[in-house]
Amino acid sequence: MLTTLLQNVLNALQWGSFYSMIALGYCLVYGVLRLINFAHGDIFMTACYIAFFVATALLGKLAGNGGAVFCLTLIFTMIGTALLGITIERIAYRPLRRKGVNRLYVVITALMVGFILENGNLAVLGASSRSFPDIIDKQLWQIGPVVVTNLKLMVIIAAFAVFGILQFIVQKTLFGMSMRAISYDKFAIPLMGIPVNQVITFTFALGSSLAAVAGILFGMSYPVLDPYMGTIIGWKAFIAAVVGGIGDIKGAFIGGFILGFIEIFFAAFFPSSFKDLISFVILLIILVLKPTGFFGVPRSTKI
Repeated sequence: MLTTLLQNVLNALQWGSFYSMIALGYCLVYGVLRLINFAHGDIFMTACYIAFFVATALLGKLAGNGGAVFCLTLIFTMIGTALLGITIERIAYRPLRRKGVNRLYVVITALMVGFILENGNLAVLGASSRSFPDIIDKQLWQIGPVVVTNLKLMVIIAAFAVFGILQFIVQKTLFGMSMRAISYDKFAIPLMGIPVNQVITFTFALGSSLAAVAGILFGMSYPVLDPYMGTIIGWKAFIAAVVGGIGDIKGAFIGGFILGFIEIFFAAFFPSSFKDLISFVILLIILVLKPTGFFGVPRSTKI
C-alpha cells in the first residue's frame, strides 16, 4: 500500500508539472492583457512537433550525444515557439486590441487560432500519429520501495526551475515590472513611456516558450504525437490556472499540482475514464464557490 501511494505521488508530481508549466503561459497572458489565450494548448502541441522535427534532424548528426541533442532541441523549440506566439499576437490579437473590440470577440479569435493550428497541422502533416524519438537513454532508479525514471525527475525539476526563473523575471527585471504595471493600469502606462506593444510581445514570447519546455518533456515522456493532443491538456492547464487563481503565477503553479494529484489519485480508486470528467467538475465547483481561485483576488474594472 505504501509503495503504491508513493508511486502515485510521483506520477501526480509529473502530471502536475506538465499542467503547471502550461498553466503559467495562460497566467502570463491573462495577467497582462486580461485575455485567456485558448490557443495556448495548441501552441503546446506545435511545440511538440517542432521538437520532433528538430530532434530527428539532430539525432542524424549527433548520434550518441543525447545531452547535446536535448539542449539544442530545447533551445530551437523555445525559439520557434516564441516566434509562433509573437506571430499570433501580431496577426490575431493586436488588431483587435487597437480597435478596442469587446473581449468576447478576442476569446472567439483565440479559439479560432487554436483550430487553425490543429487543422493546419492536420492538413500539412496528415492524421497519422508520430513517435517522438528517444533523445536520452531512459534509466530506472530504485529509491526505497519506489521506482523512478530519470525523465520523471527531469520533468519535476524543470517545472520548479521554470517557476523560479519566471518569478525572477516578473519580480526583478525591467520587463517584469512593466508587465505588472500594465496589468494594473494599461491606460496610464503609455503616458509613463513604457512601450506597451513591446511588453505584450515579450509576454507572448515568454508564455509560448514555457509551452515549448513542457512540449519537449511531454514528447520524451509520452512519445505519441497527434494534431489534437494539445486540446485536452490545454483545457486542463486552463483549469489548473483557474483553480490556483488565474493571473497569479504562484496560484497557477500550485493549481497544476492540485489538479495532477486529484486526477492521479482519483484514477487510482475509480475508472480512469472518469478522470477528465472530474477535472471539469472541479472547474465548475471552483467557479461557483470561489471564482477567483484559491490564490486569486477580485479586481475592479475601470470604465
